[in-house]
Amino acid sequence: MAIPTILPYSMPIEADLPQNRVLWQADPKRSVLLIHDMQQYFLNAYQLDASPITELIKNIQILKNECKKLGIPVIYTAQPGDQDPRDRALLTDFWGTGLEDKLEQTKVVDELSPDKEDTVLTKWRYSAFKRSELLNIMRNQGRDQLIICGVYAHIGCLLTASDAFMQDIQSFFVADAVADFSLEDHQMAIKYASSRCAVTITTQNLLDSMKQEISGTSKDNAELMEEKLLETVCNLLELSPSEIDEEDNLIEKGLDSIRIMSLVETLRKNGLDISFVDLADQPTLSHWKKIIAREKQTV
Repeated sequence: MAIPTILPYSMPIEADLPQNRVLWQADPKRSVLLIHDMQQYFLNAYQLDASPITELIKNIQILKNECKKLGIPVIYTAQPGDQDPRDRALLTDFWGTGLEDKLEQTKVVDELSPDKEDTVLTKWRYSAFKRSELLNIMRNQGRDQLIICGVYAHIGCLLTASDAFMQDIQSFFVADAVADFSLEDHQMAIKYASSRCAVTITTQNLLDSMKQEISGTSKDNAELMEEKLLETVCNLLELSPSEIDEEDNLIEKGLDSIRIMSLVETLRKNGLDISFVDLADQPTLSHWKKIIAREKQTV
């Protein structure tokens, strides 16, 4: 009934990540970093000097340090010890009585101790939004993106990402800054996240993306989007370049409104003032290239 002993496994790398269904890009002005349940009790199930824990702690440290430099709020979740059975409720059926009210169990691991300006929320259920102020904090600060790291990937981290999606919050599921019961569970979590509710990304790629965003877009970015338009559309439609002609109606090829909006957001992030109507009016690559070429002159 308790958390099982977790054997070492290799932390996934960029080449292991599934293809994302959406093209969201993290924006430091919109983001919050969530460090999920990194308490000693949960990490004691692992071999602490082996993968994936060594990479997990290192990558979360990097994320936290860089997020603070970019002005991104840092929020922790932590479960209390000796929970009242009425509070713990059905969790007891699956996981037993949980943490004891002892510092050596309830504390966030020393390497990631919260700073005085960080927020620590009491965690009651799988989702960090349940019975907490997380949603109110994000709305009050005008932030609608959540960067998720911590344990366990297929339980609290994934359910938090799913809940965020249902609150219209974009999640970034940092694949090499979460850990799980096994490699199989870890892979399941990132596959579900990338296909149903979040962007799955590595620590380095997330930070590179945010630094690019904070430094502003450029003509080079706009030109790159023009060059990569076919590749981007192929990824959205899960088709090969040979299956798409310049004059094909992309809506008839399966490009729905959600994917068009995702593409619009990506184009805007790269400095191109292009709307949904611009793309939906004549949904062909040839027409879109003309629009991008026109807008590129104003970047």
